[in-house]
Amino acid sequence: MSWGSGVGELTHLNPQAAPPWLKPLTDNCRDVKQAYRRRVPPEVLALVTAANTKAAITGEKRDAAVLVLFSGPADSPSGGLPDDADLLVTVRASTLRHHAGQAAFPGGAADPGDDGPVSTALREANEETGIDPGRLRPLCTLERMFIPPSGFHVVPVLAYSQDPGPVFVVDKSETAIVARVPVRAFINPDNRIMVYRKENTRRFAGPAFLLNEMLVWGFTGQVISAMLDVAGWAKPWNTDDVRELDDAMALVGHEDSYGEAQQ
Repeated sequence: MSWGSGVGELTHLNPQAAPPWLKPLTDNCRDVKQAYRRRVPPEVLALVTAANTKAAITGEKRDAAVLVLFSGPADSPSGGLPDDADLLVTVRASTLRHHAGQAAFPGGAADPGDDGPVSTALREANEETGIDPGRLRPLCTLERMFIPPSGFHVVPVLAYSQDPGPVFVVDKSETAIVARVPVRAFINPDNRIMVYRKENTRRFAGPAFLLNEMLVWGFTGQVISAMLDVAGWAKPWNTDDVRELDDAMALVGHEDSYGEAQQ
């Protein structure tokens, strides 16, 4: 699919298309990066900054975008987050060079024919999940974030769809799982832990979400955690539950739905 300059309305940001329950996030989308940084230990921020500077000097940094798609009814009886609101998440194939087996938002590197980050996010999401971009309403972009070791400068594109239609794994060599995860599963304190990689230390632990099909950690876990904070959806959780990445991954099940403990 080609995404040149004629994309038109597909890549037009329209914050007013957000339903009322999503506006606490979209109205404050510029605060997400700062909320993200508050959860990152100072030592890690220093390492990321150094890697970003090196990538800029060597010319190794690349533009990329991810789609952060919320789905759910336009109206909520309570006025707050609907029970059936969900967030589109994928799990990368275990054979990939970077971030293998990691939960992620659909997205990837910019192509020369892309008309900016919104175009990149929509194209990549279509290629990974089969989603119809015509059903989506791009709302706003979060601030660009640098992700070592891949060298990507990533722009998260926040979007909404009342009904995104079917989503599925398009290419098993790239994607292992495509799931519309209930937002309540991320909010549930019972699903939240802190995770660190064994080559680092517990001081470098970041927020993660232990779900039936996946462990959402790293960049994606940090962004989701920050969005919950900014939107006012987060509930107090046990940040002292700190686990090494392999130990946390061993707890992931393979059920097709989210159990009572994870709602």
